[in-house]
Amino acid sequence: MLKQYLQFKLSQKLSPQQIQLMKLIQLPTQAFEQRLKQELEENPALDTGKEEKVDEYEDMDNSQDEYNDNETIEAEINVDDYLSDDEIPDYRTNVNNYSADDDEKSIPYASGTSFTQHLKTQLNTYRLSDEERDIAEFLVGSVDESGYIRRELSDIMDDLAFTQNVYTDEDKIEKVLKIVHQLDPAGVGARNLQECLSIQLARKEQAPDVALASDIINKAFEQFTKKHYKKLMAKFNISEIQLKDAIHEIERLNPKPGGSYSGNTRMIEHVVPDFAIKIVDGELELTLNGRNAPELHVSREYNNMLKGYKESKEKSKAQKDAVMFIKQKLDAAKWFIEAIKQRQQTLFITMSSIMHYQKEYFLTGDERNLKPMILKDIADEIEMDVSTVSRVANSKYVDTPYGTKLIKEFFSESMTNDQGEEVSTREIKKILETVIEEENKKKPLTDEALAKILKEKGYPIARRTVAKYREQLDISVARLRKEL
Repeated sequence: MLKQYLQFKLSQKLSPQQIQLMKLIQLPTQAFEQRLKQELEENPALDTGKEEKVDEYEDMDNSQDEYNDNETIEAEINVDDYLSDDEIPDYRTNVNNYSADDDEKSIPYASGTSFTQHLKTQLNTYRLSDEERDIAEFLVGSVDESGYIRRELSDIMDDLAFTQNVYTDEDKIEKVLKIVHQLDPAGVGARNLQECLSIQLARKEQAPDVALASDIINKAFEQFTKKHYKKLMAKFNISEIQLKDAIHEIERLNPKPGGSYSGNTRMIEHVVPDFAIKIVDGELELTLNGRNAPELHVSREYNNMLKGYKESKEKSKAQKDAVMFIKQKLDAAKWFIEAIKQRQQTLFITMSSIMHYQKEYFLTGDERNLKPMILKDIADEIEMDVSTVSRVANSKYVDTPYGTKLIKEFFSESMTNDQGEEVSTREIKKILETVIEEENKKKPLTDEALAKILKEKGYPIARRTVAKYREQLDISVARLRKEL
């Protein structure tokens, strides 16, 4: 038996425009500029720069025309909505809140030979058969940005057959690989770190220290990486001083030979700060990068189109269709201008709240002064959603007197010290880092010893928590921090 019944429920659903606004807020400065460029290309009703107001259209506010096909076209739109100075947010006119960084800045691109081409050019100095050259060029093309070939020779052999129509065997590839290993920078084409270091040591003048370093890398690499120094001294029957000299030779080698080539075509990240914080007369001053505050208005051409439509006595269907198109583009332009204004206000309000919450840190630069702060703290203060604060914090940078920082780095959980005070986990990590820096490297402190020291300093945390913080700081375990 089927039953019908009504059920009422309230649910929130984001409109497509709200979703677009959230996406705009998330964009950092450079990505925002790209989005702005895209919108300007797609919507001819949008234009940049300043234009004079068109007074003739001030009487076009709410007028409408009815047509026989029952289609109502709001042709007479108040164009001043797009040209009004009110579209400029208040803080654009406030000297303290406006960044002078208005100029269009372009990043120069370095020209030169790519890393791969640099290696291929060197192959021309070797006498190779056609098959060997094909293999060598394929191997060079397989070198990654660090300078390594991280693929098995069997995979390379299959790829040569399928993609280059070169049928060979692993022995032949290995032979050609030895030639690639002779290219510069030294160590290029290695399949792992051990081979990379071994190739570089083989190029050096064979002094006693270098010969010993080569033996350590080739015959006792695992013991070396695990810093089993006593076992190494026993294995090679050497003194601590000899071992120290050999290790010094190894430390001078380059573990990433590809990184030493200045002309490689790696993507270089250029961080453009979205905000700047300065200390002026002992007070913090926040500015939003001016590139986030473009001046947009409706284009003059569209004004003229509307004027022509209004003045024409007989309105053809083609004109009506054109005006519908114009209205659609004007609505989109108006929304985009408003969305940019909301984006600017959201960014500034959020960062301002973060700056005042962490005022002591921004005045001193001491990470120990960072207060515990989670997204909800800021969201509650500015009466916005946590997801909005997250979008601002995750992708934006701020230029401070202490360097350019990712905003999300100012957020941290809290814990209670032995005085019952809430302290930031960032503060504990900073103290942990300092303790490890000052330890005796001949006898590095274990996680248990570190936990004991932190407890003595008033931070009662467990050994496993110390291990977690140490890993987050990218610090090795005690045994791997050991030095002679």
